[in-house]
Amino acid sequence: MTTTTLAHPLVVSADTWLAERKALLADEKALTRQRDRVNAQRRRLPMVKLDKTYRFDGSNGETTLLDLFEGRRQLLVYHFMFDPAWENGCTGCTGLVNAIGDISLLYDRDTTLALVSRAPLAKLSEYKARHQWTLPWVSSFGSDFNYDFHVTLDAAVAPVQYNYRNQEELASNQEQHFMKGESHGMSVFFRIDDEVFHTYSTYARGCENLTNAYSLLDITPYGRQQAFEDSPAGWPQRPTYG
Repeated sequence: MTTTTLAHPLVVSADTWLAERKALLADEKALTRQRDRVNAQRRRLPMVKLDKTYRFDGSNGETTLLDLFEGRRQLLVYHFMFDPAWENGCTGCTGLVNAIGDISLLYDRDTTLALVSRAPLAKLSEYKARHQWTLPWVSSFGSDFNYDFHVTLDAAVAPVQYNYRNQEELASNQEQHFMKGESHGMSVFFRIDDEVFHTYSTYARGCENLTNAYSLLDITPYGRQQAFEDSPAGWPQRPTYG
């Protein structure tokens, strides 16, 4: 007989459990359909052409945003919090990158994932080696990149905006802690020949589930490129894989 006192779910009969599970299944299916609708809406977002040529410090010298695509059509950039004055990267960002699984499916779907931080390349390289990461990681120090994509906040450099709230809105929502310093996020870019377009960015908790290839593909214009996904009206035919 079990005598241990331990917090646990309610113990019920198998029939009661089955009824509860079937009710939950209906909610799970509704959530899946809602997620599919949101993903389809995201694929329909317009995009903005980038007029700046962003330059980074990478393992092979100076690298541009176009270079980070590695010749692929889509680029995912994780804005990893690493201030130039810090000796270590953000623990939350570290946990997210540690949780990223096999992303070979991204490459199969013409998509690249890279990390960008403001810390100098030497610090990034040491931290990357310590954690045995293989993702490309470049330094944006000295460029406008972090400020333009609202992950380094300094009103003296650029108007403050985080998670689509300006300084006044952040203050009114008691989110003043987002008004100075480094923040994290994920941005998506699309390439047509040598022209680069910004299609999507998400911040705060919007990044927390982006640790597997399918979830990462869901935030790109081409999505998972599977038959069940519809193409936005007016688009040229996009790739579809089974």
